[in-house]
Amino acid sequence: MEYEAVIGLETHVQLKTRSKMWCACPNRFGEPPNTLVCPICLGLPGVLPVPNEEAIRLTLLTGMLLHCELPPLARFDRKSYFYPDVPKNYQITQYELPSTRNGYVEFEFQNQLHRVRIKRAHLEEDVGKSFHFERHSGLDFNRAGVPLLEIVSEPDITSADMAYAYLTALKEILVQGGISDCDMEKGMVRCDVNVSIRPKGSDRLGAKIEIKNMNSFSGVRRALEYEIGRQIAVLQSGGTLTQSTRRWDELTGTTEEMRSKEEAHDYRYFPDPDLLPLAPEPVWLESLRSRRIELPLDRKRRLMQQYGLPAQDAEVFKSDPALAQYFEALAPNVRTPKLLANWIINNLRAQLAELHSQQIAAAQATDPDAPAPPPPSLDSLRFPPDALAELIELVENRTLSSSAAQAVFAEMFATGRRPREIVEEKGLAQVSDPAQLEQLCEQVLAAHPGPAEDYRRGKAAALNFLKGQVMKLSRGKANPVLVGEILERKLRA
Repeated sequence: MEYEAVIGLETHVQLKTRSKMWCACPNRFGEPPNTLVCPICLGLPGVLPVPNEEAIRLTLLTGMLLHCELPPLARFDRKSYFYPDVPKNYQITQYELPSTRNGYVEFEFQNQLHRVRIKRAHLEEDVGKSFHFERHSGLDFNRAGVPLLEIVSEPDITSADMAYAYLTALKEILVQGGISDCDMEKGMVRCDVNVSIRPKGSDRLGAKIEIKNMNSFSGVRRALEYEIGRQIAVLQSGGTLTQSTRRWDELTGTTEEMRSKEEAHDYRYFPDPDLLPLAPEPVWLESLRSRRIELPLDRKRRLMQQYGLPAQDAEVFKSDPALAQYFEALAPNVRTPKLLANWIINNLRAQLAELHSQQIAAAQATDPDAPAPPPPSLDSLRFPPDALAELIELVENRTLSSSAAQAVFAEMFATGRRPREIVEEKGLAQVSDPAQLEQLCEQVLAAHPGPAEDYRRGKAAALNFLKGQVMKLSRGKANPVLVGEILERKLRA
């Protein structure tokens, strides 16, 4: 019997706010343990939470970006459970009345467009973090109370690779939309995986197995690959599967059971008596719409249609909005947008990457433990944007050869000088005058009658030798395209 996987993901994302969800403590990573706390973070008796308005804004903005409904009324609930990293013994979350619901994420997978439905994206608070040492454990509550958005998908995902593609697309939307930095090394994105299998073609769901607290997308993919195979093996051997919660062991590459799965009633949800319901007014919602961005996939489609870019180039601009903006600012000033895209993707990005490597090496030479400097931005370029358009114009009108243009660009990047200034100073202009090229070609044909005769007899490679001789005679300045055309015409005659 053939089986198929049914997968749903619960993605927890820390929101990009300056302070925590219920208090004024900073929302910041990397500080010494328990230095970003207050009585509210620690759940001390008698404290009252005050909602972070920016966190509510970012939640509803996420709903807009994920094509969700925004209900007129939302509510905070208490989710009761006992664990050391939850000092209140309950988590403030949204259960029956979430801030957003019924949306979707579109993404490309295996050369097809796929859509995963979003059941809800609700706002809650993060919990503290446990550290386990040889003889004791420690608790750091710096993270407790950080605004957390839980994005719950419907079970529309059918493979480990598809789950990875969905998570990557979701992360692009959240980062580019300013919702979260989604830095997985800092724990800003975590994922719970729900997976079951069923006979292929069946519409009944199998026993749902949850894999908790995945902290990398590649880990999600590997855990699913293992767990799907494990469940199939259990059924094929005559065993049964029951709903449970498992953990992923990165070292062994396996999942292991933690406990039987809790149901909603185990958490004893009830409305938080300290927090009023949320009823966003139309004017307030309208102010959020100005913060919406063009979705990455929409940008890719538009650039392909508007500028005739191939999918590979548009994919680069889909993932890098700053680079796409740089391209679109210059595109009206060039005859061939594809050529502009080539220079930005293949040359400009390479120079920026090389500069970043040099900066990292310099920083580590001074202090080996220093954090890596951020990548250089496009705003830090020494040459103005129109200088790149000027360089491309010199290539398009055949003033510069491709190799000479590379040298000019390197000089531009290092010094900020204009392309024409560099070309004139170094004498890099390409010879495209037909009369001059005719004369050079005649000299070469006269000096090399043998290869000329070989070409007439059908040896096409002889033409490359003759072109090389013309380039040598011109000291590399002859226009190679025109040289080839003139030589072919003369040899045919």
